[in-house]
Amino acid sequence: MDYDKLLNLGVELGRRLMESGAEIYRVEESVERLLKAYGLDPQIFAIPNCLIVSVTTPQGHPITRMCRIPAHGTDIELLERCNELCRRLCRDPAPVEEAERMMEQLSNCRQFPSYVLLLGYMMTTGFFALFFGGGFWDCISAALCGMAVGGCILYGQWLTGSNIFFCTVVQAAVAAVLALVLVRIGVGQNLEAITIGTLMVLVPGRALTNAMREIMAGDIFSGLNRTAEVLLVATAMALGTAIPLVLGQYL
Repeated sequence: MDYDKLLNLGVELGRRLMESGAEIYRVEESVERLLKAYGLDPQIFAIPNCLIVSVTTPQGHPITRMCRIPAHGTDIELLERCNELCRRLCRDPAPVEEAERMMEQLSNCRQFPSYVLLLGYMMTTGFFALFFGGGFWDCISAALCGMAVGGCILYGQWLTGSNIFFCTVVQAAVAAVLALVLVRIGVGQNLEAITIGTLMVLVPGRALTNAMREIMAGDIFSGLNRTAEVLLVATAMALGTAIPLVLGQYL
């Protein structure tokens, strides 16, 4: 058996899981179960931006691979397909070459067009504006703000780069400025409902949930890493929203 290919298979599964937004415990457990199904006893260490997998061959030769995980979002469909493939290979381990082909097919996930994603941002922010006490026109205003924020998220990477703090500041500022303009011209009435409803699409709820889950599970380093990310995003949201609203009082 080619243990290098087998190790690469396990690392590739872990990488795809992490890029889909999976929890640390899920990544480590999935890779461990996969490699154990092929007769190995692996050691796995994962943090939000790095995965290290080490195995020892039956001849006593240790093999280790480290994979750095770039910034990523959440892809529930890819996460489900990775889980399904892992369970399938654990039940019935296929030859490594066939398993590699099955792994490559995970990339063929459904991709929604940009207009569908923008529509999702609009509907989400509009309904949140209603939830926070806004009226019909506040819902429409929040939907327009959500479309603008969604546009920044989808197309603004060339301007903001990969700096999560600066990205969030710009997105929150766009939401606050547009909400202020819509209220000033009379389209919306409740500035607070419009602004808060729009900002809800930027709230890092999943990251906070995963952070608490990992801290309680004993993955302290990963939990603190995600907690720091959540605090950074929350600070950026507050800063990006406050500056336009404060300046708007004097204009």
